[in-house]
Amino acid sequence: MKKTKHFQKKGLFLVFLAFVLTFSLTACKSEEIAPTEQPAEQATEAPATEPAEERSIILATTTSTQDSGLLDFLLPEFKNDTNITVNVVAKGTGAALELGKNGDADGLLVHAKAQEEQFVKEGYGVERFDVMYNDFVIVGPENDPAGLKTNAPNDPIKAFELLSENKSIFVSRGDDSGTHTKEKSYWEKAGITPEGDWYISAGSGMGAVLQMADEKQGYTLTDRATYLSMKDELGLMIVTEKNDLMYNQYGVIMVNPEKYPIKEAEVQEFIDWILSDRGQNLIAEYGVEEYGEQLFIPNAKK
Repeated sequence: MKKTKHFQKKGLFLVFLAFVLTFSLTACKSEEIAPTEQPAEQATEAPATEPAEERSIILATTTSTQDSGLLDFLLPEFKNDTNITVNVVAKGTGAALELGKNGDADGLLVHAKAQEEQFVKEGYGVERFDVMYNDFVIVGPENDPAGLKTNAPNDPIKAFELLSENKSIFVSRGDDSGTHTKEKSYWEKAGITPEGDWYISAGSGMGAVLQMADEKQGYTLTDRATYLSMKDELGLMIVTEKNDLMYNQYGVIMVNPEKYPIKEAEVQEFIDWILSDRGQNLIAEYGVEEYGEQLFIPNAKK
């Protein structure tokens, strides 16, 4: 009886041992064929793509192209067409030309033709091209205390004589801009040196000067485009306009790449674009729907 129990225990032990050995061999085999997991740091990654180099230029320009909203209209279209960003520095034409002379701009879009031609003649610019024009107007308060609308509706020289005689408040740009240059030519033709409390030299851009003239219920000389773009915010009306002396031509110039390390290729693309049918048609289009008339008239020579 005891012997039988002994064999039974031994048999159970052998069965258990066989089970353990079978399980161990299976586990080992599974480990041998299991794929080795690749460490995360060794995982293959797609090579990073370097961002394309941004193309851009610095354009020194007059405040009227900025304040009128023209550049806000044109430059996104230019960026879409060329992928070139235009960084605008808006100052009076005199200051914009100085930026060019110092090599602090790649190109210029300004409106004082005699100064622009001198800039090129002195070797600071490559060539000057007509782009567009509009005209200057004299604006003043609706009650027109100097009587310009009645007595000098189309004569800026007579208008300036009346302003001086009546000591009517006049706000000058006073910043050597194209508008200021034009204003000074009127005073010179009238034989008048403006001075006194009535004559205010602001040293500011066109938009700021219009706001100042409005606040002081005075007069000022402005390009038509900036005035029209701000008209609804002002209590000023046009009192003198439409004289050949009030013509306002804009030009574009590349700063001389032989003098300064400018973005020559990009500036040339900008000049070609703004003189092209594409650029000229956009200039002609600007303002018509909103203001009922063109703010700038394209006149690039084909």
